[in-house]
This record gives sequence, structure tokens and C-alpha cells, in this order.
Amino acid sequence: MALHIIIDGYNLIRQSPSLSVLDQADLQLGREALVDMLAAYKKIKGHKITVVFDAMHADAISRHTENQKGIKVIFSRQGETADAVLKGLAEKERERALIVSSDHEILNAAESSGAATIASVEFEDRITMASYMNSKGLGSIEDEDTGWQPTTRKKGPKRRRSKKERKQYVKIQKI
Repeated sequence: MALHIIIDGYNLIRQSPSLSVLDQADLQLGREALVDMLAAYKKIKGHKITVVFDAMHADAISRHTENQKGIKVIFSRQGETADAVLKGLAEKERERALIVSSDHEILNAAESSGAATIASVEFEDRITMASYMNSKGLGSIEDEDTGWQPTTRKKGPKRRRSKKERKQYVKIQKI
């Protein structure tokens, strides 16, 4: 099953130390830097990526969608928040989606529709690590075979995560 990463654009920009500096200087610079960073990440991992930006106070009557460097960029329509768009995409994609935001309302709505979630800061750390490992010619961490380790430790159902937690863990390990 292909993973579709759906990102709360301004939330990620403003949570990021490097992108927030650009955002404060010029809003467009922040958006462009985010799209550049995501395009580089997409070349490494190949996941489908959608970024949603708030255009609530703009003059656009309909939702504006464009494709920049292989990244689908959505601007909400006038009177509509990016939060509503994100919740709608999470509801549409369900188990295929990984929602990136630090907004608890969005995260709760996404989880209730079956989508996996990750905080903006943690997502940025993961894509930075993926870029670093790729530049050094290293494979991803999950590709390494650590082999079987003999142990007498019991691993019964008491230690097992819930099915929902296991699905979310698998999705997050893919990024």
C-alpha cells in the first residue's frame, strides 16, 4: 500500500527553526524552501506528498491546486481553512495517509478517520536524517539486518502494542 504524506504547510514551516526564519522574511520564501526540501525527500523515498496551505483571506473562490517539483500543493479557497482541507483529505485517504501537523485538532480528526499522524518537528527530523543518510551513501535504518538475538525474555500479548499503534508505527518507519 502506497503511503500518501499530507502536510499542514504553514504549521511545519513555523515549527521548523530553519524554515521559520525564511517565513518571517517573506512568506513565499518559506513556502518555496519547504517545497524544495520535500522535493529532495521525494527523490529519496518516492512517497506521494501533498502540502496544504491556508488561503482563507485570499480572493480565490475555488480551491487552487498546483504541482511544484512533483509535490502537490493545495491552497484552500476563500472562507475555508487549511485545517478543513486536511481533515477532508485524511477522511478520503484513511489508512493510506500520514498526516503531518502539530495541531491537536487535526491530529485527532485524522486518527479518528484511520490515518497515521506525526508531529511537524519529528517529521522534519526524519526527512533531515533521510537526506543526510542518502548523502553519505548509507541505506535506511530499517534496511539493516541485525540478525536474530537469542533471548529468554517473554514477548507475550501483554507487551504487544494495539493494532492501531502497530499500523501507525509501520507507516512512520517508512518515512
